[in-house]
Amino acid sequence: MAIFEVKVPQLSESVAEATLLQWKKKVGQAVGQDEILIEIETDKVVLEVPSPSAGVLVELVVGDGGTVVADQVIAKIDSTATASATAAPAIAVAPVAAAASVAPATKPAAAPIAGASAAPSAAKMMAENNMSAAQVAGTGRDGRITKGDVIGAVAGGSKPVKAASPALPGVAVPMGERPEERVPMSRLRARIAERLLESQANNAILTTFNEVNMGPVIAMRNKYKDVFEKTHGVKLGFMSFFVKAATHALKKFPLLNASVDGNDIVYHGYFDIGIAVSSPRGLVVPILRDVDQMNLADIEKKIAEYGAKARDGKLSIEELTGGTFSISNGGVFGSMLSTPIINPPQSAILGIHATKERAVVEDGQIVIRPINYLALSYDHRIIDGREAVLGLVAMKEALEDPSRLLLDL
Repeated sequence: MAIFEVKVPQLSESVAEATLLQWKKKVGQAVGQDEILIEIETDKVVLEVPSPSAGVLVELVVGDGGTVVADQVIAKIDSTATASATAAPAIAVAPVAAAASVAPATKPAAAPIAGASAAPSAAKMMAENNMSAAQVAGTGRDGRITKGDVIGAVAGGSKPVKAASPALPGVAVPMGERPEERVPMSRLRARIAERLLESQANNAILTTFNEVNMGPVIAMRNKYKDVFEKTHGVKLGFMSFFVKAATHALKKFPLLNASVDGNDIVYHGYFDIGIAVSSPRGLVVPILRDVDQMNLADIEKKIAEYGAKARDGKLSIEELTGGTFSISNGGVFGSMLSTPIINPPQSAILGIHATKERAVVEDGQIVIRPINYLALSYDHRIIDGREAVLGLVAMKEALEDPSRLLLDL
């Protein structure tokens, strides 16, 4: 027997704990070397854990939903064993210990669901309602059946749902035609909540607004987008213009790029801009580093790369760490106006919104222009209204006359 331990990979200094998601193999099944066994969720990223050796999974030390730390042993693989014909269930440790401790001793455990992967609570509810996996369409990852899928299937069949106490996490609660489901926050969502509350509690947040005529940027983009894509292999979007305009303003007003450390103001001699990206797990903010040294094509390529990684859950901790300024684009979802919250320890964030044709007055005449409302939230502890307003005006002027970006005016 040659046993190899599967361990939690090293986490960043700012991450103390992580959560196991779902084991992809069951005890007794064969695994290949470097085959992904499970994903581990931190408050920033999801990490994949590969098998250190080919062999058979002989023990799961920590089950789905378990809390782990760096270098902790979570499973064991025997490189000399032979896979069994019938593998044991992958869940070796109940993810919700509290639920197990209060369940009636006489209640039978849920029967294994053949032919489909189901969350433990979903399998339990299916067994209680005498349902098979074939009767439920799974909407979870890789077709995994969730509690919500079971509730929907039961409701579709006009079958009463048998569910446990609503006090237990991750349990569906029947309310006639109005079901509810209680689920714990993911680590990322909990961390987002913590940081937003921290930002509002510790920063003196104020927001200033301005409007920008996006006509010149739209005209430039329409003129060069085809040749730009042929030359650089990436589409010319609008975000690169906003990033360059923000960098232009940060150079003019360094306080917008600074941060507070105790009683000190830290001025950053570099420009690392975080771009808020929506992912299936929640909001993430990957960092564009040294954007003052990047051209429009470099920025568009990096944003496209980060967008793909966010969708696939492949962003690394390093790509999400740091940043001296952030940009949030609610316009992609149709937002007209918002007051973005500062991403600590940064001191300012730019919110951009949907560009819409609006009636504006120019030289005493009412004309139609494609207008975008810009919002700059800033920490009033170190940034006064003058710097914030003039910084936003500098962004507006750069966008309304993009040649300023080329001439550094």
